[in-house]
Amino acid sequence: MRVSLLCQMGLAALATSSPVASVKKQSKPPAFFLAGDSTTASGGGWGNGFLTTLVGGAIGTNFGHNGATTESFVSGGDWGNVIAAVKKNVGAYTPYVTIQFGHNDQKAEKNISVAKFTSNLKSLAQQVTAAGGKPILVTSLSRRKYSAGVIKPDLVEQVKATLAAAAEIKSAVIDLNAASMKYLNAIGETNATTYDLAAGDSTHLTPAAGLVFGNMVAGLISNSSVGPAVKNYLNQDASIEAAIASGTYIFPNI
Repeated sequence: MRVSLLCQMGLAALATSSPVASVKKQSKPPAFFLAGDSTTASGGGWGNGFLTTLVGGAIGTNFGHNGATTESFVSGGDWGNVIAAVKKNVGAYTPYVTIQFGHNDQKAEKNISVAKFTSNLKSLAQQVTAAGGKPILVTSLSRRKYSAGVIKPDLVEQVKATLAAAAEIKSAVIDLNAASMKYLNAIGETNATTYDLAAGDSTHLTPAAGLVFGNMVAGLISNSSVGPAVKNYLNQDASIEAAIASGTYIFPNI
């Protein structure tokens, strides 16, 4: 009995001290693929600013395309590149695809109704899921157009459609439109114009402004339904994060 008890004690000690017992399986890092129009794209969008927040082995690619709609992004081949990236990386990473459209879809000459826009968003998100990825629908970045000192909400129908599409298919979603409007209202028109890529361009962002709103996207994703799985891979710039939280104007050094 004494030998048996000692053996049991030894085995218990071995089990509790064994590295195998204490090692926790690590999940695959995320790969973020950004689909959208010029307000996501390089050269005027938030996408590259967002990619600067990736840490811990996370990777990302900005597929945003100037002038894109939910239809031209597909017909022009950009969407095929996004899906190919998802399929290529699904083994080593957990792919996430941000999908932000609306600025061009709302233009009358594009002939895309709100109902069609909603249907297109749902289809894109479902294709991401079918390819092995996780979609994140994103409401459109606010334009910096003010009326009587506050932002003029001119993407209302597209924002509603994006939120509705996400709810219908139970996709992750972030309301960048609401967050960006809140921040722009807090900092005021004079400060907001410094974010214009060119004089009078209240849609596109300077590289510094891209960092601000890219960090905003990182914060929104961290607090979204996929946040628990990805927030450790998103490292916001502390000064930008604090400025957004307090509604304080910031123009980061590049």
